[in-house]
Amino acid sequence: MVNSLKKILKGCLKNNKADQYKLYSLYSPKMYGICLRYAGSTDEAQDILQEGFIRIFQHLPSFKGKGSFEGWIKRIMVNTAIEKYRERVYHLSVDSISENGNYFTDNHALELLEVNDVLNLFQELPDQYRLVFNLYAMEGYAHKEIAEMLNISESTSRSNLARARSLLQKKITRELVIIEKAI
Repeated sequence: MVNSLKKILKGCLKNNKADQYKLYSLYSPKMYGICLRYAGSTDEAQDILQEGFIRIFQHLPSFKGKGSFEGWIKRIMVNTAIEKYRERVYHLSVDSISENGNYFTDNHALELLEVNDVLNLFQELPDQYRLVFNLYAMEGYAHKEIAEMLNISESTSRSNLARARSLLQKKITRELVIIEKAI
């Protein structure tokens, strides 16, 4: 760990507001990006970010300096997003979801869309689809782990992932048609 980060962390442990602000300023942009992937809106992402940093400051004494500090913060943000989701959870019926093996195959097509466009399409996904997609594709969790975290079956996790991919593919295709017509 870099000496300046160690100094900031020591100040945070003493509830030094200036050091807390420094830590927030250092990590909030990247953590906000993570929150946006899990949230349904920018307002919700900001709520997750704020709640996550409150938890970081509360649990900072438990960080023992082993492993990546950024990884530790990221895990708190992901767990905060999952808990926010659970607060308003609704479970999708497994019967209404079909297994679908469609994956994005045209990476060039994705280049035509701006990052914010893709993020907006991603945020339009139903909450559970977006959550499973993030945990699996972005965070690297296995379906078994996702099932345990969200209190769902492994098959529901797989179905939600397949449905998320299918919906994203349809949404991106729709956007690309609109872009092509405008050109």
